[in-house]
Amino acid sequence: MNKKSLNKLEYDKIIGLLSEQASFKGGRDLCENLMPLPSLEEVEKAQDETACAFSRIVKKGRLSFYGLVPINGLLKRLEVGAILGSGELLHLKNMLKSAAQAKSYGRRERSDEPGDLLDTYFDLLSPLTPLATEIERCILAEDEISDEASPNLKNIRSQMKRINDRIHSTLNQMVNKSLRTYLQDPIVTMRGDRYCLPVKAEYKAQVPGMIHDQSATGSTLFIEPLAVVNLNNDMRELLAKEKDEIQVILADLSNQCSEFLPEMKVNNETLATLDFIFAKGNLAYLWKAAKPLYNDEGIIEIREGRHPLLDPKTVVPITVSLGDAFSLLVITGPNTGGKTVTLKTIGLFSLIGQAGLHIPALDRSRLSLFSDVLADIGDEQSIEQSLSTFSSHLTNIVSFLKTIDDRSLVLFDELGAGTDPTEGAALAIAILDYLHARGIRTAATTHYSELKVYALSTKGVENASCEFDVNTLRPTYRLLIGVPGKSNAFAIAKRLGLPDYIIDAAKEQIDEEDESFEDLIGDLDRRRKDIEAKKMEIDRHNLDLKKQKERLAEKESKLDARRDKIMQAANEEAAKVLSDAKAEADDLIKKLRKYGENISLADLERDREKVRKRLAKTGAPAITPIPRTAGELKPTDLKLGEKVRVLSLNVTGNVIELPDKKGNVTVQMGIIKSRLPLSDLEIIDEEPLYVKKQKEQRRNIGSGMGKSLSIRPEINLIGKTVDEAIAALDKYLDDAYLAHLSSVRIIHGKGTGALRKAVADHLKKQKYVKSFRAGEFGEGDAGVTVAEFKE
Repeated sequence: MNKKSLNKLEYDKIIGLLSEQASFKGGRDLCENLMPLPSLEEVEKAQDETACAFSRIVKKGRLSFYGLVPINGLLKRLEVGAILGSGELLHLKNMLKSAAQAKSYGRRERSDEPGDLLDTYFDLLSPLTPLATEIERCILAEDEISDEASPNLKNIRSQMKRINDRIHSTLNQMVNKSLRTYLQDPIVTMRGDRYCLPVKAEYKAQVPGMIHDQSATGSTLFIEPLAVVNLNNDMRELLAKEKDEIQVILADLSNQCSEFLPEMKVNNETLATLDFIFAKGNLAYLWKAAKPLYNDEGIIEIREGRHPLLDPKTVVPITVSLGDAFSLLVITGPNTGGKTVTLKTIGLFSLIGQAGLHIPALDRSRLSLFSDVLADIGDEQSIEQSLSTFSSHLTNIVSFLKTIDDRSLVLFDELGAGTDPTEGAALAIAILDYLHARGIRTAATTHYSELKVYALSTKGVENASCEFDVNTLRPTYRLLIGVPGKSNAFAIAKRLGLPDYIIDAAKEQIDEEDESFEDLIGDLDRRRKDIEAKKMEIDRHNLDLKKQKERLAEKESKLDARRDKIMQAANEEAAKVLSDAKAEADDLIKKLRKYGENISLADLERDREKVRKRLAKTGAPAITPIPRTAGELKPTDLKLGEKVRVLSLNVTGNVIELPDKKGNVTVQMGIIKSRLPLSDLEIIDEEPLYVKKQKEQRRNIGSGMGKSLSIRPEINLIGKTVDEAIAALDKYLDDAYLAHLSSVRIIHGKGTGALRKAVADHLKKQKYVKSFRAGEFGEGDAGVTVAEFKE
């Protein structure tokens, strides 16, 4: 990559931001040496690693290696058999601890959780826990070895403690008793590694011993009393032994470390690599960046990209494409309108993406692999080299033309500027046309109208402009692909107060062709704004409709839930009422069966009243017959065998005697016969028994006669599971219908009601079943379902 272009696109600043995310020098070194990768395979692997680190940071937080120091030198010393110091061994221990923490961080929480590319690095780590534990046991701090490091060291220090206690005891007795008056201060002090007393100079003869030092004034002598000389000598010997034993311990630990030298080298390199990868992941997290999709076809499509060096609170995202429908992009617009930022965004995203960094843009942004990114941006005027602005730009362009190939990306800022406008525009068109003919991806900014015309008239070249608000005299920083920028010099001048006569005079200097072209651009810009405004209005309406639809759906869901709750409560209440009523009815049936024809209507009415009151107490509505007006049922309406409902008892029966003169009718209700008034009866819409019998006799004639004789008029399903019962019922219904039975009784019992419900659901689906009902009084009540067939 062209180093000069890297600096122009501020790639080094991005590397600086990346390095700040690394935890220790090993990772920072990899960050600082990061360059765009040459192959698509390497780029995609680096992008995937960054994506894996980003995903882990979101789920688990960041993996950090703060506190680690470079250990390359320590590992080289171990290779040659050197003995490491206590501080150096602690550095190795810290590295092993970090390896253990990283290994733990890399483990999957669930065995079925899919792996990622970083698993390979975590698997390479060898925490060497026993070795780390041994170093930690022996070395407490950089200058402190544990007493437990070895039995010999523990013994030496035990002896040192005893001698030290004896020395202090002896000297304390001298200080507090015999020598107190001869001392400058009643304290014990050290000179070198010997215990001494501060004796007044005039009393030195009173304190026999060795003089080790004196004060600056000479008034105090530091004397080691003879009583502790031997003890101090013993202490010095023990100190020497302690030092030797510490060296033995350090040598032993160094030897243990050297045995695992290959593992430590792999750990050191792997931790640096992981620190580097997680630095990329953390930078992506801070930028709210996304992984770009890569291609080798020269296609760039940046969706709402934000330049990472601009303030994220104020930066205006840009959407720009290049290399698909067109290979050359000409960007026009006012100064400070965002043209240069657009160029830098294209170039910088190409560089950092190719280096394996995510880009601060929306998902599904696309970047391409380039062999080089060449950028001529900024003014490089040089007094020392006698280069003008035009010359410096042209020098860059010449160097570019020598090195470019069809896999290069070229960026020009103000191409052709700094010289005569006519010649500069012509030269710019020639350069761009040469690059376009070679298919080299190019983006250029300009103020020349000639380049706008060139872009409009040349296939594979596209205009773009940075929007400018004339009313506020401020750029919006929005990039508009396919729209050439309009010159706003006259509008800006007018807004700033330049007299109209000067502006009019300036306009007269522009030929009609240029003026018409600018007017055309202005008209296109106005139409574009109108279309955008209408689109925004449509989008707003669509959003409102979407919200209304969501509110209606939510309201409907709540209503459905409320309805289901009410229905459930009602069903539960109804089930309770029916359960109580059935219990009372069963009791009544038992009495009827017990007393037979001898039961009196008065007793029956009293029992019925009890049932009614029980239903009233449960809060359930009483069973109310269909209201009838007086005289609605006439004596002539009844026929022998007519099926009627007794309204006062809510039971069915058959007429066995026609009404007498008083209008009383004899009705057979199961095993009970009773004379009842016409007003207490209603006809059930069924054929009389004798008619049914005649029809049955007619049906029995012919092919179905043998079948009808073998099919029972009822089926008993009690004791079967629902599936077994339905299978048996289905076959039975087919046989009964083919046998021309008019109706059948299905005995399923009461139980939990599940079998009864299954039977009812099955009967609803049969096309040849005319109707079905629960068994009535005398037919088996709720434990039986009576089904009638169609003729």
